[in-house]
Formats: sequence, C-alpha cells, structure tokens
Amino acid sequence: MAGSEENHTGEKLVGKVKEGIGNLTGNDKLKAEGQTDQAKASAKQGLDDVKDAAHGVADSLRNEKH
Repeated sequence: MAGSEENHTGEKLVGKVKEGIGNLTGNDKLKAEGQTDQAKASAKQGLDDVKDAAHGVADSLRNEKH
C-alpha cells in the first residue's frame, strides 16, 4: 500500500507544520490540532501495516494448500 503510506506521511507533515506554526504564534489550538493530525496519521499507518501483514499471512496459507 505504497500510496497509503505516502498519504500518511503527507498527513504527518501537515500536522508537523500546524504544530510548528502553533508554537511560533503561541496558538495552542493550532499546536494541538497539529499533534492530533500526526497521531491520526500514525494510527492509520499502523492499521494499514496490520492489514498488510494479515494479507501476507492469508496469502501464505493459500499457497501452502496448493
């Protein structure tokens, strides 16, 4: 799922930028929003990694049966 990984990386980057701008301007709301965006992107990436691993296990099991 390379496209998804790139998407998650982009989401993390946007979150980092928001957090940085929030730090520079003293905007705690924007800083927190950036941190939340980063956490969401990391969670999505983790779920995609689990899905990929599950597909790999399923493929291996199918190949063993043939």
